[in-house]
Amino acid sequence: MATIAVIGGGASGMAAALAAAESLENHVLLLERQNRVGRKLAATGNGRCNLSNDHAGLPHYHGSDPDFVLPALTRFGVSETLDWFAGLGLAVRHEEGGRIYPLTDTAASVVDVLRLALEARNVELMCGFTVKDARREGDRFLLESSMGEELACDRLIVACGGVAGERLGGSRSGYELLRLFGHSQTALHPSLVQLRTENTWVRAMKGVRTQARLTLEYWEHILARGEGEVQFAEYGVTGPAVFDLSRTAAVMGEGGLLVLRLLPELEERDLLLYMTEKRNGFSNLKAENLLTGALHNAIARTVLRRAEIPLDARLWALSDRALEQIAAVITRFELPLLGTPGFDAAQVTAGGVETAGFDPYTMASRLVPGLYACGEVLDIDGDCGGYNLQWAWSSGRMAGLAAGGQLSRFASGISLCLWTRRKQLCRLRRNGHWARKSAA
Repeated sequence: MATIAVIGGGASGMAAALAAAESLENHVLLLERQNRVGRKLAATGNGRCNLSNDHAGLPHYHGSDPDFVLPALTRFGVSETLDWFAGLGLAVRHEEGGRIYPLTDTAASVVDVLRLALEARNVELMCGFTVKDARREGDRFLLESSMGEELACDRLIVACGGVAGERLGGSRSGYELLRLFGHSQTALHPSLVQLRTENTWVRAMKGVRTQARLTLEYWEHILARGEGEVQFAEYGVTGPAVFDLSRTAAVMGEGGLLVLRLLPELEERDLLLYMTEKRNGFSNLKAENLLTGALHNAIARTVLRRAEIPLDARLWALSDRALEQIAAVITRFELPLLGTPGFDAAQVTAGGVETAGFDPYTMASRLVPGLYACGEVLDIDGDCGGYNLQWAWSSGRMAGLAAGGQLSRFASGISLCLWTRRKQLCRLRRNGHWARKSAA
């Protein structure tokens, strides 16, 4: 009987423990430093748990080598993950943008089915066990807790997550443990996080949501683009569209510029036509009513102030040049970036332990036999929308099955061939060769 220890009772750790326990020959230990498993998971998606996305694939993942995700997503993709959850008793619903949520609409349901499955599979759960030291002696690993407790195992899976969301259990322990075994890490940055901006204009719109097209610029170079819901706050901006740009903004640091195109559905000429007709048809109205029906009142007033238009001016008094000034603010609402609120506010860590040190189709360390890693502790992070949890399930199950001796060499070889072929196709698409070849 092999003893397999999994450090970390989050999404990837529970997936790894359940996979390893599928073989009755294994004795699986799940070590969690907090008093219960799945605490961070229970808070995801504002308590709803966006557990996957129908569109999970390479374009939605980031890191020094995003291709690293392909074997796990090929072998344990969205459909396989949903089948796995169905086997655990979880019903799901598919929503706009491919987002997948539990049918109960509460993250607690996801945590509960995983916890019950751990009990059913006889996984030994050890909460309050903080691993402070780990070393390999002979063919086994020796672990020591912060309280001086010791235990030994034949194989070790590090699934400690990242540093993001420290109040919910985020820590640097996984990086530190893997460093003990010779693994290196990249720089760490908060991701899927709010953006702090110069707040002269945003604080007047605090709490207001709107649809916008976003660009992230640095010295007139566009670094990232996005579109979707933005919410204004006292400190800056938040919302799904902001989260998708936050990784780039965090890596870039202070000094960039966030540009919002309000009313993204309207071209500038259509916007000018709308305002001209409003001015001509309702000439006695005050300027503050010019954009009523098109923009939230708080946004409309802010736009007019920024365009230096008196709110109490009559529409008949607004020149064509004044309308052009208003249109210019709407199409390019500039917010100088000051950074992010930091890791505690972030949902995900960008960066992590270098994936070059691990086998992408078993999650096994290339440096230490019997050592595995999965989930957020590795240098892989995904976009907002369920992609990070899909990586946790996929990589966790891959690590657990490999450590448990259930990922056969034959199956792994097939997975590797599929991964290699898919990687080649993805590179062709990225380089434009695919499009050119198709056109020919």
